[in-house]
Amino acid sequence: MKFIIEKDYDKMSRSAADIFAEHIEQNPSCVLGLATGSTPEGLYACLVKDCSDGKISFSDVTTFNLDEYCDLPVENEQSYRYFMNFNLFDHVDIAKNRTNLPCGIKADDETCKNYEQAIEDEGGIDIQLLGIGHNGHIGFNEPSDSFSVITNLVDLKDSTIEANSRFFDDISDVPKRAITMGIGTIMKARKVVVVANGQGKAEIVKKAFFGPVVPEVPASVLQLHPDVTVVLDDEAASLIPKD
Repeated sequence: MKFIIEKDYDKMSRSAADIFAEHIEQNPSCVLGLATGSTPEGLYACLVKDCSDGKISFSDVTTFNLDEYCDLPVENEQSYRYFMNFNLFDHVDIAKNRTNLPCGIKADDETCKNYEQAIEDEGGIDIQLLGIGHNGHIGFNEPSDSFSVITNLVDLKDSTIEANSRFFDDISDVPKRAITMGIGTIMKARKVVVVANGQGKAEIVKKAFFGPVVPEVPASVLQLHPDVTVVLDDEAASLIPKD
């Protein structure tokens, strides 16, 4: 596991974006695993600029997102499809039919299996972007007594609903369920990049990457992945061991 620590959010975003830009340059038809949330917004802004400047092209890239809310229309401004279009897809030269998110409207076991199969049909994910929740969730894989294996339906923890309520008019509007890649799916990615910023993430960063590997802290499983880069700002890195 490699750590990159930058002074602030902007530098963290640029550093993480450089990893993806380099990957796209080296493999123009790569398969990207993407994430939503406030942390990746700066990274996506950097990639949009790189594309606008002609440094990279998404024309042959395929993407799979980690997750989507259940029962939320894709036109809703809080859906993850809307987020991805607004922050990335609408501003780069990517074919929309090569951008994939789980279907949260028809969220059932068959939908999960089909999403898993679609990833396999593309040869798997080359590089997967992850954020990390305050309770250690990655994707919407919440703390549990076991690690989930494949794309699955989850009931969101109260802490996750509360954390995401800042994006909604009222906490009662936050969906209670989601469809997410499983831990096993994430671990199959050939490379993983984790981004985290702010003092509020410092404790979980330390717990996930320097504590025991337990399903109660889902992100801790990344300690077992052969190629993980964690990109942090100074605040998020403030509690990790210095040695």
